[in-house]
Amino acid sequence: MNSRREFLSNTTKAGLVMGLVGTGILTSSCAVAKGTQSGIFLTGFAQTPLAYDFTALQPTIDAMTMEIHYTKHAAAYASNLASAATEEKVDISKPLENVLANISKYSVKMRNNGGGHYNHELFWNIMSPNAGGKPEGKLAEAITSSFGSYEAFVTQFENAAKTRFGSGWAWLIVTADKKLVVSSTPNQDNPLMDLAEVKGTPILGIDVWEHAYYLNYQNRRPDYVTAFWKVINWSKVSDRFVAAI
Repeated sequence: MNSRREFLSNTTKAGLVMGLVGTGILTSSCAVAKGTQSGIFLTGFAQTPLAYDFTALQPTIDAMTMEIHYTKHAAAYASNLASAATEEKVDISKPLENVLANISKYSVKMRNNGGGHYNHELFWNIMSPNAGGKPEGKLAEAITSSFGSYEAFVTQFENAAKTRFGSGWAWLIVTADKKLVVSSTPNQDNPLMDLAEVKGTPILGIDVWEHAYYLNYQNRRPDYVTAFWKVINWSKVSDRFVAAI
């Protein structure tokens, strides 16, 4: 009887984990990896399905840009990451964050594609249709505490995105001492990397590579950055913030 109960208990737990994997709350490569980087928000090595249609973020991000960005650019990073992981004998059953935290030990291929994959997986996740507005709760309080006001944070974040030279990203991160900081990184680097100038856990990021906005905005990156607030899912950002502190 005890063995049967243990079997049923373990089966139920396994089913719960697989259910969470299926919803995207946990990735298949890091199920139940509690107490690690970003809590439950850990990243696997495979591209996950979008939670919305390519048309869903219009007019802020047009459907063609979304389709090309996801199926070509982001998909290429995931494919090349898989190749790099095989070449460098990386255990893909463990979170990608483990590699990024020690990226100086790996190849340029791993750095570019590991960063590109992680960055895009976060980017898709923190956007949604019918979004926008302002953060609430603990995140809103932390933003006010760190930047003086929500408006001051917006100004600093937009400046980081607009002035990032060439291709790259702007971020809102939680630092090791649990403070919120705005930073930016070149190319596909991110603040998780041991090579980053400003290190921390990203909870919000904007892609300012031209392929993210050029079809709709051409050379008007500032317009794209300003419009970005309309598609941010603050509930998702808040969840990441709570998990990181």
